[in-house]
Amino acid sequence: MKTKVNTGLPDSGVPSDWAITADGILYTVHWACLPDGTCAPGGIREQTRVTLENLRMSVEAAGGIMDDVVQIQVYLTSADDFVGMNEVYAGFFQSPYPNRATLIAGNLIPGGLIEIMARAHIGTSRVS
Repeated sequence: MKTKVNTGLPDSGVPSDWAITADGILYTVHWACLPDGTCAPGGIREQTRVTLENLRMSVEAAGGIMDDVVQIQVYLTSADDFVGMNEVYAGFFQSPYPNRATLIAGNLIPGGLIEIMARAHIGTSRVS
């Protein structure tokens, strides 16, 4: 059974939820969405930071921590943004890092330079 996670993020305006859990796994997709629903201005570093903060909000809303993230797919509009994205990304994760693929996509949301799809194992086995 799947359950919607109340992330606190604004409605995306498309028939999709920010985050869903099923059997202890969190499935989520994020972009540089600001609280008013617009895309964060700025370059790849700022958009990556906002996107990963949104990811963190979803993981925590589902009862997890960033160390629970096991797989990430990063979509960029330009290969030129890889280094800047990686610089910011490195500040959100530690070893062992999530398994990751980075793809160059032609179109994301208007004004968006990055989109991230992530899976996290939230499960009930964590020791407090």
